[in-house]
Amino acid sequence: MTTTSFPARFWRITSILLAALALHRLFGLLPARLHAQQAPVTFVYLRGADTIATETVTPGDGVVKGSLAYRGQPRVEWEQVRTPLRLTLTVFATGSAADAAPVQIASFAPRGDSMAVEVGMRGAMRPQMVAIRPGAVALLNSSLMHSALLTQLARETGRTVLPVVLAQGAQAFDAAITRQGDTTTMAMAGMAIMIIGRDGIPDEVRVPMQNLRAVRAGGPVSLAPATPISYDAPANAPYTSEHVIIPTPRGYTLAGTLTKPNVARGSVPVLVTISGSGPQDRDSRLPGIRDYAPFRDMADTLGRRGIAVLRYDDRGVGESGGRASRDSATSEDFADDVLSVVQYLRSRPDVDGTRIVLAGHSEGGLIAPLAAVKDARIRAIALLAGPAITGRKVLEYQNENGLRAAPVTEAQRDSLRRTVPAALDSLQRTNRWMRYFMTTDPLVTARRVTQPVLVLQGDTDMQVTPEQADALAATLRGAGNRAVTLRRFPATNHLFLTDSSGSPTGYAALTDTKVRAEVLGALVEWTLRVTR
Repeated sequence: MTTTSFPARFWRITSILLAALALHRLFGLLPARLHAQQAPVTFVYLRGADTIATETVTPGDGVVKGSLAYRGQPRVEWEQVRTPLRLTLTVFATGSAADAAPVQIASFAPRGDSMAVEVGMRGAMRPQMVAIRPGAVALLNSSLMHSALLTQLARETGRTVLPVVLAQGAQAFDAAITRQGDTTTMAMAGMAIMIIGRDGIPDEVRVPMQNLRAVRAGGPVSLAPATPISYDAPANAPYTSEHVIIPTPRGYTLAGTLTKPNVARGSVPVLVTISGSGPQDRDSRLPGIRDYAPFRDMADTLGRRGIAVLRYDDRGVGESGGRASRDSATSEDFADDVLSVVQYLRSRPDVDGTRIVLAGHSEGGLIAPLAAVKDARIRAIALLAGPAITGRKVLEYQNENGLRAAPVTEAQRDSLRRTVPAALDSLQRTNRWMRYFMTTDPLVTARRVTQPVLVLQGDTDMQVTPEQADALAATLRGAGNRAVTLRRFPATNHLFLTDSSGSPTGYAALTDTKVRAEVLGALVEWTLRVTR
C-alpha cells in the first residue's frame, strides 16, 4: 500500500484523525469568547514550507460552519447545527466554483447508542443506523480545527479519554487527552495532535508525526492551483507515450498511459503496474512526498531497456471511471480491473499477449497473485513489499508502533491498547474492503501461483516487515514454484526509497524521492529475463 503506512486506507483513517468536531453537547460547552465569535477565521495547513490546505471556520450562535480545501482534492463544507443536533458535510468536486453543485452530502446525528447517518444527494439520501458507545462523539475527518473543538469538549467535561466515531467509515476509537501549559494533546490510534492556545480558537495546531501544522492567516487565503501532472514521455526519451482508455465489463473505463520503446519492431512485452491501497493515480504519487512517482520511475527505466509499461489510474481516480464502487471494492475486485487491463493489451497488435508481466506494490503485491491465479497466460509477477500475513496482523503491528511513539503516559498507552481489538472489529464490520483485507491470508493465494515470481523488499520497511518477503518466497518454493527470485535491499523503506530509519513518520522529510536505482535495476534485469 503505497502511502505513509500499510495499508494506505488504514493509515488515512489514523493519520487523518488530525481532528474532529465533537457533536455531543458542543455548543453548550463553547467558551463565551468562541461562542460569540462571528468573524471567519482562516488557517493555512503547512507541511514543511509547503501550503497544502486552507480552512475557514465561522463560529456563531446555534451553528458553526467551516470550509476545508486541500490542494488537488475535493472541497468539504461542513455545518454543525445545535438543535436538532446534526453535522452536515457537503462535498464539491476538486477545483469547482464557489456556487457549484455538490457531488455528495452526508449527515450524522447521535441518538443514544446509535448514530443516524444519511448519505447521498438532497431528495435521495440513503439512511442507516450505526451502533455507537453511549456518549461517543462523531468526528469530521481531516480537519485540524475540529481537533481543537474536540479537545475543548473533553476538557470541559473533565474527560481524559473520549470515545469517538469517524464520520468516514463509522470506525470507533478512544482519544486520550492531556494538557501541559497552553498545549493540549489528543492521541488517537498512535497519532498525536497538539493544540496550542489557551481557549477558543487555537493559535496553532501541530501533528509532529506528519510534519504538519495549521497556523492562523492574517485574512482570506486562496490556494494556488495544483500543477497539472504530465504523463508524457520526457523530451528525447527513447520511448513514446500513449494515452489509452481501457474498457471493463463492469460499466466503466480505466484511463492509463502506455509507454513503448522507439526501437521496438513487431509486438513487444509489457509490464503492468498495480498500486497499493487507497486511491492512487497512474504514477502512484503520494500527497506530501515531493516528486515521489514510483511507477513513472519504473516506466522510464524499463522503457530505456526496451520494455513497454502500462500504468493506469485506479478505479474511481483521475480519469478512470468506477467511482461509485471505489470505496466498497476489495483487492479481488481490483484484480478484476488488472485482468481488464491485460485483456485490453492482448487486443493490441503491437503487444505480445504471451509476454505480459504484472508488478504490484504493497496491496498490489496481494492483487497481482490473485490476477495471476485467474489468468495462467500472465507471464510473470513481481511483488514489491507485498504482504505475507493477514491485514489484521498488519494493523495490530502498526497500532503497537503508533502507541509506542505516542507522547502519552504508560497508563494511557495501556488504556488505548485495550481499545484496539474493538476498533479493529469495527473496521472489519463496517468496511467491505477492510473485511476482505483483514481476513485474507496472502500465502493461500501464493501457493497457487505457478508463474515466475520476483520478490523485492526493503530491509527497513516498517509497514510490510522484511521477514514477510522471506515467508512469501519460502511459501512459493514450498508449493513447487521453481522460478522464485528474492532480493532485499539495505537502508530501503516501504516506498523503496533510501531510508535508514524506515519510519512512515519520516517520509515527508526525505530529500531523495526517486526509487532506488538498485531496485529498478533488479526489476529490469528480471523482466528482461522472464520475457525473452
